[in-house]
Formats: sequence, C-alpha cells, structure tokens
Amino acid sequence: MNSISLGSIHLTSVPARRFHPCLQVKPHHIHRRCCNGLRLYPVSLPYPFTKRKRTSLRATESNIDSTIPLDEGATSVVYFEEFVEKDWSVLDSDQPNSKEEFNRNIERIISAGKIEDASRVLVSTGSEEFVDCLIDSSPCNFVLVVHDSLLILAGLKEKYDNIKCWQGEIIYIPEKWAPLDVVFLYFLPALPFKLDQILGSLAKKSSPGARLVISHPHGREALEQQRQEYPLVVVSDLPDKTTLQRVAAAHSFDLAEFVDEPGLFLAVLILS
Repeated sequence: MNSISLGSIHLTSVPARRFHPCLQVKPHHIHRRCCNGLRLYPVSLPYPFTKRKRTSLRATESNIDSTIPLDEGATSVVYFEEFVEKDWSVLDSDQPNSKEEFNRNIERIISAGKIEDASRVLVSTGSEEFVDCLIDSSPCNFVLVVHDSLLILAGLKEKYDNIKCWQGEIIYIPEKWAPLDVVFLYFLPALPFKLDQILGSLAKKSSPGARLVISHPHGREALEQQRQEYPLVVVSDLPDKTTLQRVAAAHSFDLAEFVDEPGLFLAVLILS
C-alpha cells in the first residue's frame, strides 16, 4: 500500500472500496503543525457537511514542495486539495448510560490493559475522548493511534506531539512499531476485516504476554442502534464468547476476561 509520512503522522492510501458516500469536506483552510518541521496545508474542516459521490484522498508529487532544504529554515508543505471523511461522530454519540457510568467504563477498559512505563500501546479507531483519558492516566511513553480519519489524527497530534499517528488499516501497520505490549480495539465494529485477520496480524506484531483489549463502552445493544444510524461506519459485530475463544486460540491468544453486559462489552486476550 502507498503511504505518506508527515512527521510522525503517516497517511496510507485506502482501497477505493473503502470510500462510500459520506461527508464532503468543504475547504476551510487552517494550519496544523506536526513534528520535524512538517505541517498540513491546507487542512479542511468538516463544515458544512454535504453528500457526494465516491472520491479519494489526493496528495500527488506535484503538491509536495521539496525544493527548499529544511536546514535553511523552510517548512515542508503538503497540499491536500480534497478529501472525504466518514461521519465518525458515532464515537461520541449520546447513549443510554450516564456520563458517570461511561467514564467508569472507560477507566475499566484502560485498566484492563495493565499499562506499564515501558509498554508500547496501540489504539485502534479510538475516540478523541478515549485517547485523552489514556494519555492522562497512562505512564507509558509510546502510544500509537491508528484511525481512518485524518481529521481525528490531526486533532490528536496537535494536542499530543509525542504520540504516533497512522492513517490506515490496523492489519497493515508497519513492523517498525513492533512489538506491541497493549492493544486497544476500542471500536472493533468499524474495522472491515474478519476477526481472524485482525488477531492473526496483531499476533505477529505483539510481544509474548501482550494484552489485547476489545471493548464497547455502551455495550452490544447500543451498538445495534449505532448500526442503524451509522451503517457506513458500523460494518461488523462484536464477537460472542465462543467465537472469540475459538479464533483467539488459533492465534495463540488466551481469553482472560469476558464481559457482555447491557452497558459494557469488554474482552481481554493475552498472547501466550
């Protein structure tokens, strides 16, 4: 797959089938500075939202200004003329459980990772709020956020310059970030892959004893409502216990914890 590296934000081209009629982002230019003297220019904010036909993220060689050396004080600039975002507000949508219960669930999910100072942590398709809580409560120095959304990654990178951000699919993350010690599959139903593919890929990039935390902070029932409201984002289901045990065992994971309650889904796998 083709990829573009902007500082520690990595943009990966996604197959055309992954782009559906979603949100058309109208140009509304701002500057977002990244590390290593790189910035996105212009970045388009999602306002107002309109529907449109399929299109793709375009960042061609002609748009990349590489004629002036960075050591002369210039800033490399990459122009993104147009891109389309799915409606990721599903990650922040209101749900039946209270804010207090939601916060407790987030704390429980993060605690299940048992993060230590030296842990290498990956978050897949996490909400900005979840990443905020993780950064605030985590002692680790390495956090990699993987997401389809360029806007979410840019917003996180602007707040936390030390985190790594990679735009693309979790099964294609580069080997250079392995081995991983803790993986949070915060919104598994947004991933367009079979559970077998996901666990197989992560098993190869995780350290022995790594913890894989699959969660949904509102539970399975809320997911069904989200599927109806956001059919382009919610493309798969949460696994039942029997299926999870079978697929996990095939990739040397042991199921250490399984919670499937009306207000919380939480499964913890440990790589043997």
